Amino acid sequence: MLETYSHSALAGQFFGLVALVICLVAFASKHDDRLLVLLISANVAFALQFAFFESWTAAALTVLVIVRIVLARRYLGSKRVMAGVLAVSGVAAALTWQSWVDVLPLTAMVLGTLGMFLLRGIAMRVFLGLAALAWMLNNLLIGTIGGTLAEALIVVTNTVTIFRLWRAKRKYPEVFEDITKNDPSA
Repeated sequence: MLETYSHSALAGQFFGLVALVICLVAFASKHDDRLLVLLISANVAFALQFAFFESWTAAALTVLVIVRIVLARRYLGSKRVMAGVLAVSGVAAALTWQSWVDVLPLTAMVLGTLGMFLLRGIAMRVFLGLAALAWMLNNLLIGTIGGTLAEALIVVTNTVTIFRLWRAKRKYPEVFEDITKNDPSA
C-alpha cells in the first residue's frame, strides 16, 4: 500500500501524524497558555504536511495560524490586530486559491482567529473545535490520512476538554467567577 504513495505524500502523512500527537497533548490541557504554545508546534507540522500535498492555501494559512497564535497571545482582545490577521489571511487565500476546497482552510482560519482574539476558556475551545472540523474536512478532501485523523481526534479531545471545563465551572462556580471578573471573555 505504501508503494502507491509518492515520497512527497509519505512525507505529508508523516507530518500529519506528528501534528496529531502534539495536538492531542495541546487540547487535553485545561490551561490556555499551554494550549496555544503547543498549537504553534503542531501548526509547523501541519504547514509541512500541506506543502508536501501541494495544498497551497492550507499551507499559507497554516503559516499565518502560527503568526496569529503569537499575536493573539500578545494582543489579546485587539480588534485591530485581529482585523489585520483576517485581512492578510484573505490576501494569502486569494493568492494561493486552487479550488472550492480552499474555502475550508479559510473558514477554519476565520473561526480560529475570532476565537483566539476575542474568547477564552470554553468559548475559545468551541471556536477552535469548529475550526478543527473545517480543517478535518479539508484534510479528508485532499487525502491526508494523518491530518484527517489528527483533526478528528482534536475535535473529540477538544469536546471532552470543553465538557471537563463546563463540569468544573458548575462544581466550582466561585473559581470561575474570579476568572470572569479578571477576564470577561472567559
